[in-house]
Amino acid sequence: MRSSLVTSAVVASLVGFGGTLPLIVAASQAVGATPGQTVSGVIGLCLSMALTSAYLGWRHRMPIITAWTTPGAALIAGAHGLTAETTVGAFLLAGVLILVTAAVKPLGALVQRLPVSIAAAMLAGVLFRFCTAVFTAGQADPLLVLPLVLIFLVARRISPFGSVLAVLVIGIALAFFLGRVGPLPAGTWPTLELIAPRFDLHALIGIGLPLYVVTMASQNLPGLAVLQAAGYKPPAQSILAATAVASLITAPLGSLTSNLAAITASICTGPDTHPDPAKRWLATPFYAASYLVLAAGGAFVVALIAALPPGLVATFAGLALLAPLVNALSTAMGDTAKRFPAVLTLAVTASGVSLLDIGSAFWGLTAGLIALGIERAGARR
Repeated sequence: MRSSLVTSAVVASLVGFGGTLPLIVAASQAVGATPGQTVSGVIGLCLSMALTSAYLGWRHRMPIITAWTTPGAALIAGAHGLTAETTVGAFLLAGVLILVTAAVKPLGALVQRLPVSIAAAMLAGVLFRFCTAVFTAGQADPLLVLPLVLIFLVARRISPFGSVLAVLVIGIALAFFLGRVGPLPAGTWPTLELIAPRFDLHALIGIGLPLYVVTMASQNLPGLAVLQAAGYKPPAQSILAATAVASLITAPLGSLTSNLAAITASICTGPDTHPDPAKRWLATPFYAASYLVLAAGGAFVVALIAALPPGLVATFAGLALLAPLVNALSTAMGDTAKRFPAVLTLAVTASGVSLLDIGSAFWGLTAGLIALGIERAGARR
């Protein structure tokens, strides 16, 4: 057994967990979830990552690892008027749509025909507000935030994957040093709580549908591409079905949608993990075991993040989303024929406008598709 199988799996899990957990906590707080419900959601996600990765890796003998939808967390955190119950309803809708996509091939083909530039522009609009919040926090608390931005810029030259994790560790230490950390609870134990879903039409349209689109466009499809680039033929239907079922099971726990890993997947799919591509799947049991350990300690980590100053949490989230924002902007602006509809989508989504109690992500996607349809109709004439 090569040690690189273990180290690759552990690094991938730590980067995925530590790099975006503050955003998960921010999303839970945005919908009014209690501390216990937030802990429950994080533990549900860790269990989902462990079980789906272990099953898919063993079943298909490929380094298939799963993650939660980071763009989806940003979508939830930036929404308004949601409750924990209506958010769970939106999670369930997204899970059902992913499951139907796995079962109905024509629907999967239709999703792949969705203009990538428009979907990427909607994602960029969602992420934009979080990235700019870093500098708003820096203006309010420069002593705490600006050193972390500098550390991030230097660290990403050494390790793009580890830079956010480095900022997380150093930022927490700096907050303690400056006396900015609130009181921590005496006893923090991992617990699971059920949240009864409420199916609110506005939340389903404004959050459920965009959550499905960003999960497919920014996580599942790129994740499949990463596996293909590594020389594998990923079983798309099996992956979508497994992650959708896991999402439906964990949604009542307050857990975000599960999906195929995209960014962290490359840590486990390359020759650094194992020279033999046929043996790289052996990293998945260690990845699963890492998430079981993180599930046990998740309650303490969530409590620690909740005790940090809001500006520091905003900094963590914004810096973690800079790389996805760059990728989304590159994709959105890459097709010159669709550049104007993509910019319109980005502008509407980033504005945060809410019409009929439906969030800006839906209206941004709608505006972009209408503009693209009008341009294509004019070109045909």
